[in-house]
Amino acid sequence: MSKKKTARLRRATKLRSHIRELGIPRLSVFRSPRHIYAQVVSSSGERIEAAASTLESDLKGQSSGNIQGAIAVGSLIAERAKSKGIEKVAFDRSGYKYHGRIKALADAARSGGLKF
Repeated sequence: MSKKKTARLRRATKLRSHIRELGIPRLSVFRSPRHIYAQVVSSSGERIEAAASTLESDLKGQSSGNIQGAIAVGSLIAERAKSKGIEKVAFDRSGYKYHGRIKALADAARSGGLKF
């Protein structure tokens, strides 16, 4: 593995151990060069409560690997989480820096009603 990926995974592990202590569901984000994925994982880590990505048929024809795609995924994940009764989550950025697509997804999820 490259140094960059190893460092990201180390940051992600540290962040997830802190979130586990909080005992609330987490909004986990993964980004690839072409797509962005988000899922709300239960506080125990056993179950995925809601998920959204740019691979879904609703979002597939639109822009996928850029900020507009991240905004669409953020608003969709907020809508799905609220329909399951989840209002407060911990934001798990998976070791990525908080800017660009990650920040756009987080802002869209906040404007959709999720609190973190």
